[in-house]
Amino acid sequence: MASSSHRRRPQPDRNFAWRPVRAPLLAVTAVAGLALLVTLIAAVRPGGSGGTGQDRAGAASSSATAAGAPEPASASVPASSTSPAPASATPKPTASRSATPTASASATPSTASPARRAATGTARTPSTTTAAAPGRIRPGTTYDGVATSYDIGNGDGACSFGPTSDVMTAAMNTADYETAKACGAFVSVRAASGTSITVRITNECPAPCAVGQLDLSRQAFAKLAPLTAGRIAITWSLLSPATSDTVSIRYKTGSTQYWCGIQAIGHRNPLARLEVRTGGGWLALTRTGYNYFLSEQGTGCGSAIRLTDIYGEQLVVPALPVRPNTVQRTGLQFARH
Repeated sequence: MASSSHRRRPQPDRNFAWRPVRAPLLAVTAVAGLALLVTLIAAVRPGGSGGTGQDRAGAASSSATAAGAPEPASASVPASSTSPAPASATPKPTASRSATPTASASATPSTASPARRAATGTARTPSTTTAAAPGRIRPGTTYDGVATSYDIGNGDGACSFGPTSDVMTAAMNTADYETAKACGAFVSVRAASGTSITVRITNECPAPCAVGQLDLSRQAFAKLAPLTAGRIAITWSLLSPATSDTVSIRYKTGSTQYWCGIQAIGHRNPLARLEVRTGGGWLALTRTGYNYFLSEQGTGCGSAIRLTDIYGEQLVVPALPVRPNTVQRTGLQFARH
């Protein structure tokens, strides 16, 4: 006799016909109820976060209008967009306003002194102008100052001219030295007694040397007053003296066709600009405080050189070989004024 099974027997087929109908009916009822609930909530809260981006733009526009502010240009936002476009566009006016200080800052150099503007432009762009560029030390101008003295040693100084036996030299205060622009200038110095001498600027006198001050060689100072005087009042002015010397060019130690420093020596008048010839024209090189004009990328190293003095006269030196620390004569000289 077979034993009875504890498992439940399958239900009759009528149950299978009833079950599929029951589940979808419940789902449809639930969905309909949920839809009704959402509709009621939307009716009660029309400004809720469930609206589209266009609805939020309209609400923001209504609020701004009520507050007296101009309506945002929400018409440019597509009606189908659901992203908060007006909110993301808000920083744009701020960015536009922040550009105003930048424009003001960039305009600042135009309010600088003509001397500074000329120096900046010279350092960046080639120039063929023959206009005078006097800088701080101007021809035909007399300056008040004081004279002191120092031991010049072998005669070399910040201008990097090298040792010299010429003892009638002076160091110019930093302001009037003007990043070596005073180097090589001949200056007439007059004491209160009426005695005057001529010196050449070969060095820089840093602080505490004041504007207008000249630190003379001891030999030069002694021609104006006893060395024990220490400090005397003077007037001084720029000269364009007679000279039999001509301009020479010297490339700095370490110069090659890939990097070079160029110096002009023996010029009658202070040098305002040094340019080198390139494929695109003349390029003005930047002057250093040690009186060399640098071509950092080697541009123009070994090519023709154009010199401009503070009176605007220009001398063109034919291409010279790059021979470091070698004085190469040109046979050229600026006119006397």
